[in-house]
Parts: sequence; C-alpha cells; structure tokens
Amino acid sequence: MEKETELRDLDSKLPHLVDDASAKVDRPLLKPERSTPASTESIQELEKKFAAYVRNDVYGPLGQGELPFKEKLLLGIAIVTLLPIRVVLAMSILLLYYLICRICTLFSAPNREDEQEDYAHMGGWRRSVTVRSGRLLSRLILFVFGFYWINETYRDLSDNEKSATENQSKDQSEEAERPGAIISNHVSYIDILYHMSSSFPSFVAKRSVAKLPLVGLISKCLGCVFVQRESKSSDFKGVSGVVTERVREAHRKKFAPMMMLFPEGTTTNGDHLLPFKTGAFLARMPVLPVILRYPYQRFSPAWDSISGVTIS
Repeated sequence: MEKETELRDLDSKLPHLVDDASAKVDRPLLKPERSTPASTESIQELEKKFAAYVRNDVYGPLGQGELPFKEKLLLGIAIVTLLPIRVVLAMSILLLYYLICRICTLFSAPNREDEQEDYAHMGGWRRSVTVRSGRLLSRLILFVFGFYWINETYRDLSDNEKSATENQSKDQSEEAERPGAIISNHVSYIDILYHMSSSFPSFVAKRSVAKLPLVGLISKCLGCVFVQRESKSSDFKGVSGVVTERVREAHRKKFAPMMMLFPEGTTTNGDHLLPFKTGAFLARMPVLPVILRYPYQRFSPAWDSISGVTIS
C-alpha cells in the first residue's frame, strides 16, 4: 500500500516537473533569468585595458553619444552648408590629381615585380610632377578638411649627441644615412594625407584599393605594396619580402620612394603607443620615427565607426 501511494504522489508531481522543464527549455540560452549590472570596478578595468581606443570628444563612443541642443544645432547647420562644400572641393582636387597621374603615366608601362604593380619608379619629369603635385594637392585637401595650420617639431640633438653623430658618420655619405622607411602611429584617415603632403611615401594597402576608381591609379603612383589581407595564405611572407626590399632600396637610392609603415598594426586615439610589430625593422635599415597628435576641442578625428555627418 505504501508503494502504491508513493507512485500516485509521483504521478501527480510529474506534470509539474515536465512543465517546469519545458519552461526552462523555452528560455533563450543567451538570456539569463536576471541580468546583473556590471560592477564599477569591471568597467574601470575595461576602460584602463582599452584606453588606447576610447574616444574622448563630445560625440561619445562610436560617435553615438547624446548631444546637447547647441551641438545638434551646429551639426545641422554644418550638414546643410559646410559638408557639401567640403565634399565637392575634396572630390574636385582628387579628380584633378587623378588626371595629372593619368597624363604622367600615358605611354608608360607600370613596374611589375613580385605580383605588384606601381608607377613609383618612373624617372624624369613624370616622377617629379606626380610627387610635387601630390604633395601640394594633399595639403590642399587637408586645408579643405579644416587643417589650416600644421605644426611640425623636430628633436634637436644636444652638443654631445651631435659630436658623437658627426664622428660616427664622418666616413659615410649623406645618401647612406637616408632612412629607408618612415614609422608612425596611426590615428586617423587624415594620417595618409599628411604623410603624402610631407614626404609622399609608399604605403601598404589592400589589394582591392588598386581597383578603386581614381584612388587605384593614385595608389600605384605612390608605389603602394598591395596585400590580400582577407586571405590567410602565404601571401604575407611574399609581401613582407617586398616591403623589406623596398626599404633597402629607399636607403640606397636617393630618388626611390620611402616606405610608410605603421608598426603598431592598428589605429588608436593618439594618446597611447602600442607595442611595435617587427615588420618595419626586418630590413635593418635606418628609419624615421614620426608621432602624430591631433589637438581638438569638440571632435576627435580618431579612426572610428562614426556617421559621415559628424566629420563636417
């Protein structure tokens, strides 16, 4: 009799157990029953860990912060007035430089080595025109974007360092000490325009850039080294060898374009430096270090997922 009563009790409880189990199964696996808010300590740790990538302007993270009414008003006025003017002027300058590159490369075959294609090794007036006009028009685009003044400072060697450097380089020519590459921190899309206006170097770019309208020919005139970044094949080893050879060539030859390399391998907000990758130093040639800083009050030009209107 006791066993029968126990079985009856178990049968009466089974439907409730099944209902509870099915209710748990129906709950989404990625949604916990109660969402516990992140502690203040964990948020501070994350901000400290990723401090090099945090935006510090009025537009907030990813440009999606809550703006005060004054900022919204200024942004609305800029969208209607300033943004169209800047876009039209920048595109006109880009088209002008494309036409210059097109004229300079007429009846001239590109240099094809190691699955690369470029016009950077042209000589004579062709190379002179592409470089000088490229530097001038790049600076003009920067002016259109609002970079009216660019302050450049250089490290001044002390007397002892100067004398030591003179003694070491007494038997070496000026060409032998020419840097083979420029290394710089990477903050913004503006970095490329600045380096073009300053030294007109060659960059490492995605292979798809070579096929873009207007920009494709310009990148070939810059002598960009194209890499298939989406592929995980042995292509990187070949590109690394091309970059190393380019750095050595720029060190040896006065008119060879220098390589522009970003040794951090990514972009930051400009307030921090990340550990360097070794690719820029494999050639074991002198490099020219450059540090870019963007002083700002309202809008940080740091590379980020921002809406296009914010740039205005």
